[in-house]
Amino acid sequence: MQKIAFATYDGFPGLTDDDRLAADALAQRGIAVEAVLWTDPSVGWSDYLAVVLRSCWDYHLKPDEFRAWLDKLENEKTALWNPYQVLRWNMDKNYLRDLQGQGVPVLDSVWLSRGTSTNLSDLMRQQGWQQAVVKPMISAAANGTEVFSFEQAREGQRGFEELLNTGGVIVQDFAEEIQTSGEWSLVFFNKKYSHAVIKRPQIGDFRVQRDFGGTAQAIEAPKQLVGQAHQVIDRIDNDLLYARVDGIERKRQLFLMELELIEPYLFFELDSWAAGRFADALVEKTSGA
Repeated sequence: MQKIAFATYDGFPGLTDDDRLAADALAQRGIAVEAVLWTDPSVGWSDYLAVVLRSCWDYHLKPDEFRAWLDKLENEKTALWNPYQVLRWNMDKNYLRDLQGQGVPVLDSVWLSRGTSTNLSDLMRQQGWQQAVVKPMISAAANGTEVFSFEQAREGQRGFEELLNTGGVIVQDFAEEIQTSGEWSLVFFNKKYSHAVIKRPQIGDFRVQRDFGGTAQAIEAPKQLVGQAHQVIDRIDNDLLYARVDGIERKRQLFLMELELIEPYLFFELDSWAAGRFADALVEKTSGA
């Protein structure tokens, strides 16, 4: 049986319950899945038919090491999904600015490079924002993400400056829709739409991740939102095994919050056919390997 590596990290070295569904679907198609730590120097990655990034949930904490690992695999000509160029581009939230420049609706944002001297309250006043979300340019799972009002911005200026001293920062207008209507996640395999969920934070929070009490519910996405998400995917010239388009709906328009191309949670457990679609997509990608 052919083997594929699902790359994980030492904080969760095995397969998630969700990825076990994908592994079962792949086994039915003659492909065995092994969970392998991306940081394990003893692994022979080129021995696998392909490597799929699944739960490398610490890559944003050691981006230089992660890039070096990508370089190593690429030099060894290891098949990796998503592709190397896509992963490097998607690591840094400047990718949102790239997509905005191509006409993709993105939440109002200001991108600040490392070491920039900026007063957060003044920035919010200039932009006309009542609340702002501050994120490190390289982050995942809401790590280092905070919401500020004007008053909180003054109190948090020192922490904001410390964040800027360690790396780039993106500041965005806070989307109230997250707390009222929820955040959409639309999932694609091989650039074909698969399924969608609505994620909602717990009362009083803004983070939709499960670690912070958020919930996710399967839902049939309106055709216009699926089409708009497809337009985002179509901006990517490279092949994609998987993609998750995260955003909010505002006046029937999808505003992109994140395009997750590195190790997104794919909500297999919320759609009984999703794991099979993912497995078929991976078989299609590896059929010529």
